[in-house]
Amino acid sequence: MNSRKAGPENTTETLKLAIEAALSRQIKYLVVASTSGDTALQAMSLVQNTGLNLIVVTHNTGFSKPGEQQFDPKIRQQIEVSGGTVHTGTMVLRNVGSAIRSQFHYAETELINATLRMLGQGIKVTAEIVAMACDAGLIPPEEVVAVAGTGRGADTAVIIKAESSNRFFDIKIREIIVKPYQF
Repeated sequence: MNSRKAGPENTTETLKLAIEAALSRQIKYLVVASTSGDTALQAMSLVQNTGLNLIVVTHNTGFSKPGEQQFDPKIRQQIEVSGGTVHTGTMVLRNVGSAIRSQFHYAETELINATLRMLGQGIKVTAEIVAMACDAGLIPPEEVVAVAGTGRGADTAVIIKAESSNRFFDIKIREIIVKPYQF
């Protein structure tokens, strides 16, 4: 990456490194986090003619405002027409923690979040989006490349052994392709 700092200016380079790693290791799936669709569009243009299966994972509906979806529906359509998949589902580590907190006033998931964030926000998100994609049946429980970021854009890419959320601790981060030095 050109920058030691987290942020959207790293998106293009992060995606290129992620795709290169997937192709060199014969990994079939690229799972990308995207809030509004900007990162998804870049990923879509870069995976054209590579044979990679693009899975874009969005925030859940109601993340910021009740009933509102932040991902642009026109971008969703572009991704899907080009052969990619856009998944909007329950955010594994956010919503479960909220439910536990409200019911029992205790949040084990906050410990999980904080521990994963020790390696960076993007690392936490990569684990979460592969669980979401696995839960939806969009990727098999095998090694994939996952891309996420700190706030906006993408600055983190990992090779990760995907698994569903009920087997969250079987998810294994095999290799960090790129992540910001400062976050």
